[in-house]
Amino acid sequence: MTDQLDHDDCGCSEYRELSRRQFVTTAAGISGAAAAAAVFPEWLPKIVLAQTFAGERDVIVSIFQRGGADGLNLCVPFGDPAYYTGRSTIAIPPPDATLPADQKVAALDNMFGFAPAMQSLLPAFASGNLLVMHAAGQSYVSRSHFDAQRYMEVGKPADVNYVTGWLGRHLALVPPMKSDAVLRALGVANGLQKSLVGGPRTLPIANPANFTIGGAQNTAAARQAVITTDYAGAPAPLDASALDAVNTIALLQSVNFAGYTPMNGAVYPNTSFGRALQSVATLIQADVGIEAAQVDIGGWDTHAAQGGTVGALSTLTDQFASALAAFHADIVATNTRVTVVVISEFGRNARENGSQGTDHGRASTMYAMGQGIAGGRVLAYGTNGMPGWPGLAIENLEKSQDLKVTLDYRDVLAEIVQNRLGNTQLDQVFPAWTPTFRGVTL
Repeated sequence: MTDQLDHDDCGCSEYRELSRRQFVTTAAGISGAAAAAAVFPEWLPKIVLAQTFAGERDVIVSIFQRGGADGLNLCVPFGDPAYYTGRSTIAIPPPDATLPADQKVAALDNMFGFAPAMQSLLPAFASGNLLVMHAAGQSYVSRSHFDAQRYMEVGKPADVNYVTGWLGRHLALVPPMKSDAVLRALGVANGLQKSLVGGPRTLPIANPANFTIGGAQNTAAARQAVITTDYAGAPAPLDASALDAVNTIALLQSVNFAGYTPMNGAVYPNTSFGRALQSVATLIQADVGIEAAQVDIGGWDTHAAQGGTVGALSTLTDQFASALAAFHADIVATNTRVTVVVISEFGRNARENGSQGTDHGRASTMYAMGQGIAGGRVLAYGTNGMPGWPGLAIENLEKSQDLKVTLDYRDVLAEIVQNRLGNTQLDQVFPAWTPTFRGVTL
């Protein structure tokens, strides 16, 4: 399995094609090549990393598990016998199995538990900062990665007229947390993720530590000066886009990414996802005005040889969980104003296929993490709309094959947007949707 955020080593041709699509490039030819010698404008002070972060609203870190994560093998419904009858080779043994702890589920309650690869998140769960939401997803039915991801990130299903993302619209509706912020949001990627499209002072930055103008290092300063001069008198929005990008270069070059020391002894794994979260953590602690970050982790399209306690899915899950656990120890445990939310476009079939993998399904798991999150539990709803579990018996499955979506992801995001991000304009963030708050936030 390759280590990259936009993972293209996946099981179906549709997702491979999706992963290769080209995104809109950054204004003024900005790239993430090796950084040139820093040239700072006089107005930009040298950044000194703060030990705490203060703000009136939470910073939100949005994580997308691209490819359709198998929530049933991340947070295992071991209390449902149908889970084991439908997954003869890839099921995770229950907590009472006579096996070592790293070969069976760690119970979270009497129905659900973390797979071994998820157990680095047990401290976050035990602290009450991590909420797991099961049977979650979008009511719009699509088994296409492209469609499902697009509509989930836009926040309005099946409407091709919407081009902005839910998080971008949120940012456009509220004033900046710091009035002089050069960069309000970033997507840690080569192209801006759909969820952030429409956000002011928002850029795709694959590696914040090496963000600069593409080209030869010895002419970077001169080219930056030309861009500043040429675009200063350009019409909107070209002027703002170019100057924001140039100013962002100077800002990021003033942050000591290489010297960042995580709090509480946290250690980020040396994976692209781990490095991305550490970069976000560095920016949060630097208190430069970042309000939102989008980080992706791909590779969840496990059509074949998925494995159980070991295998491809377990390896990827460990990369995901260990990085998120480090972010919890470093940032969430020390800051009251940071919220993390994790989504995937859909889940997998309840039953394994003939290749010992799982095909595209419907519901999966969501996660929310923060000191303002009502965590330490698994939240799930039955088909009657009451707290419970929709069940994996064939008669309870959608089309006799999929875990039903009984918690719409927009309910979760809307509650976070209003209660943690301070934005009550939910009808514009999630058009044509009236959310039901589920007690996700404190």
